[in-house]
Formats: sequence, C-alpha cells, structure tokens
Amino acid sequence: MRDLIRYDHGIYAIDSGYIRPLLAAIHLIVENDRVVVVDTASNACAPRVLSALQSLGLSPEHVDYVFLTHVHLDHAGGAGALMRAFPNARLIVHPRGARHMADPTKLFAAVQAVYGAQEAQRLYGDPLAIAADRIIAAEDGYRFDLAGRSLICLETPGHASHHLCLLDSRSGCLFTGDIFGMSFRELDVDGRPSIIPTTSPTQFDPGLMHASVDRILAYRPPAVYLTHFAEVRDVPRLGHDLHRLIDAHVDIAERERDSGSEREARIAAALWALMESEATRQQWRLPPEQWRPVLESDVELNAQGLDYWLEQGSR
Repeated sequence: MRDLIRYDHGIYAIDSGYIRPLLAAIHLIVENDRVVVVDTASNACAPRVLSALQSLGLSPEHVDYVFLTHVHLDHAGGAGALMRAFPNARLIVHPRGARHMADPTKLFAAVQAVYGAQEAQRLYGDPLAIAADRIIAAEDGYRFDLAGRSLICLETPGHASHHLCLLDSRSGCLFTGDIFGMSFRELDVDGRPSIIPTTSPTQFDPGLMHASVDRILAYRPPAVYLTHFAEVRDVPRLGHDLHRLIDAHVDIAERERDSGSEREARIAAALWALMESEATRQQWRLPPEQWRPVLESDVELNAQGLDYWLEQGSR
C-alpha cells in the first residue's frame, strides 16, 4: 500500500490524505495480530485504514482499541466511522473528550462556527456518535494491554486540556498528537526534521505546553510519532527547538497585546517573519514559494490561537 509507512516494533503510519499528502498521519500499533489505531483524521480517511489493515493481512476484527490523542476533528473526526467498522474495538479518550465522542453535536457546531457549515461538512462530514459503553475515559496513567504489550496514557495539556500521549512500553516511543508540535516531511534536510509548535485553537497554555514537552523528554524516547507528521528522531534537539519556539510565539503575542482590531493580522505577519528566520536556521532547501504553502494553514491557525489566548486574559 503506497500510503502505509513501516517502522520498527510493529508501528505503522498511514498517510490519511486529509486535505493534502503528508499532513495527517493515522498510526497503527500491531502486536501478535492485535491492533491499536492512534488518531483517525476525518470520515473520508476511514477507507485508508481498512485498506492498510488488509495489506497487513488483518481484518477489522483484529482492532482492539482506537486511541485518540484529543478530540479536535483532524484527529478524531473519523472515530465514529471507524468504531462502526471495528466490531471488537473500544475507544480510549481523555475524560473531557469522552462526552463529545458519545454526542459530537456541540463539537461539530463549534467547528462549523469557525469554518462555516459548508466547509466543515467538506472537511469532516458528519461525525458519528459512539455508544458510551464502548468508550474508555482514560485518566493519566491509565494502562491497557495489547496482546501482552503495555501501553500507558499520559495527560499532556497545553495544546488542549483533553490531550493524552500514548507511551509504548515495547519501543519506548510516544505517540504525541499535537503537544510535541508539527514536523512536516517536506521541510526535512537530509532526513533531519524541523519542529513547529501548534498554539491553536482555543486552549493554548504555554506553561502547560512547556511542562508537557519536558514530560515527554524525560522518557528519553528514541522516536516520537506525531499526527503531523509521523516518526521523528533526534528528539532532544527537537524538544529544545520546541521550547525556544513556544517562547518566540508567546513573545510575538505579547508584543501585539494592545494592537486592537489589527492584532491577529499583526501576529500572523510576525509569525511569518519567525518562519523566515527558522528557514535560515534549519537550512530548508525549498524556496519560500514552496515552503510557505506547507505552513500557511498552521501559521494562520497559530495566529488565531494566540489572539484568543490574549483575549482570554493571559498574563
């Protein structure tokens, strides 16, 4: 399967096809033919997961769990569709996200308010409800077993209050959703990745984000698996860069605190200048007219998130 990426320790990444290639990964953990699906992208991406399982000689009945790092719809929009396809699976999600998976009405209404009803429908379709008795509301430290392979949920707020990472005891690696930032493969230089924090949409907390990054680093993982996008190594360097860039994002927001109606636009312009300096620092080989489209949506969302953070009275 062209969109299936194989890693060590029975870990796979599926290019979900959400919006564009290499934007959103769905991960599989496979142990003795039992499967955990990590994040789900949108409804339209579900057939790629089923195709990936088939290419591995596995069926929907082999999936024991669907794990959501958080319930933003680029991570959780397809959960209901996949749970209908996986008759034996249970959904694992933070307690604050569980109610939104049982009844996604309010979650989808919030997305419609941001994108408009037509665009939200195009991006995600109608999120499907999941029966409450199939949902596990996982607190920090919740441990579950996949054919003898122990997996541990770690509460990691800062991007969202309902964010979990998943620690894999076999590989020592973590599946980090959005809390360890975004790393787009188009920007790699001879296999060396870059990292960018995500400060959107409404629950950015820089202090908690720094603490969650440090918690991940404390496990000394040989690799982390990002939803945006897939495996990255050289984790200590990326963690250092992430701390630096979180602070840089906050500094930009603070400088524009009193910019009135122009504040979000001015934050966005400063974030683009920061990305220009990062392109030089990291020696991105793509010219700006090629790397800017890779980052465009996320720079704009980060600006919105920082503006909202200021609006909520950050100090």
